[in-house]
Amino acid sequence: MHVVVVGCGRVGSGLATTLEAQGHSVAIIDKRATAFRRLPADFEGRQLVGIGFDRDLLVQAGIERADALAAVTNGDNSNIVVARVAREHYGVERVVARIYDPRRAAIYERVGIPTVATVRWTAERVLRRILSDAPSVEWIDPSARVSLLERLVPTPWAGRRLSELESDGDWRIAAITRLGESLIPTATLVAQEGDVIWMMVDGDKLDELDRHLAAGPAKGGH
Repeated sequence: MHVVVVGCGRVGSGLATTLEAQGHSVAIIDKRATAFRRLPADFEGRQLVGIGFDRDLLVQAGIERADALAAVTNGDNSNIVVARVAREHYGVERVVARIYDPRRAAIYERVGIPTVATVRWTAERVLRRILSDAPSVEWIDPSARVSLLERLVPTPWAGRRLSELESDGDWRIAAITRLGESLIPTATLVAQEGDVIWMMVDGDKLDELDRHLAAGPAKGGH
């Protein structure tokens, strides 16, 4: 793979170093030449000084043949602009932007720009254990059509087959975590209180899924 990394801070330099160590070609961009001091002395990737969304600079970095781009500067706006240019102008399929503001991260993920927001990962997981209805989206595909969600099985569903929680074409259980161990559920596996389920969901059905889980099984159902 050829990867363009924009931002040579702690995250960018570590990312570029790891990618090159794994045999990938890397070009890294930063507005300060001194930032490249974070790279190891034997780093062979291309180092370019300038603004990450400068298209001429991106071309020099090999954006036209890039398989992926990571925008990991310390500025949300810059990262999003770079990510959008890479995705929309150059057609790079694998694009990720580092976002400090989790509110912005949620917005951009919904329009198909995968993001990594500082602190959000840990904070959401803690809140999810405290507030069982705390919303969470773990992953969104680049087209924003499919999402992966983590949900705690509501008490009313305990004792029912996990397959009853599913809706064909709308959402499906991909995995379950029980007592600290994860597994792929069978068609006959019964839910237990405290189970955590990982669900693949149609991007337009997130609210509908949560209403379904909160409502519990239909009366008289089996």
